[in-house]
Amino acid sequence: MTRFNEELVKAGVMLAGEGLHPSAKGAKVRFEGGSRTVTDGPFTEAKELIGGYWIWECASRDEAIEWIKRAPFPDGTEIQLRQVFEDEDFDDVMTPELREAQSRLREQTETR
Repeated sequence: MTRFNEELVKAGVMLAGEGLHPSAKGAKVRFEGGSRTVTDGPFTEAKELIGGYWIWECASRDEAIEWIKRAPFPDGTEIQLRQVFEDEDFDDVMTPELREAQSRLREQTETR
């Protein structure tokens, strides 16, 4: 996997990627009305768990699929590909005030 990750970095595709601790070290928060219920892991009822993630920048969905098909996962592994929302996805609902507020939040997080 290290070799595959290095290939992604060299190609300029991989922006971020991390493994995740087991669910035994996690927690779930359920939102219902005004209440919040916290359940500590492990989550034995879960049939599928996320073990890690990558953030890639690809020119297309097809390019991302071609990259993931090259990953060295064992038989039976399933990978879900999802696109990250970008500002342009909200052009029809973004007011100038919302754009300004979003810009301020980004500036604050970048200075941390």
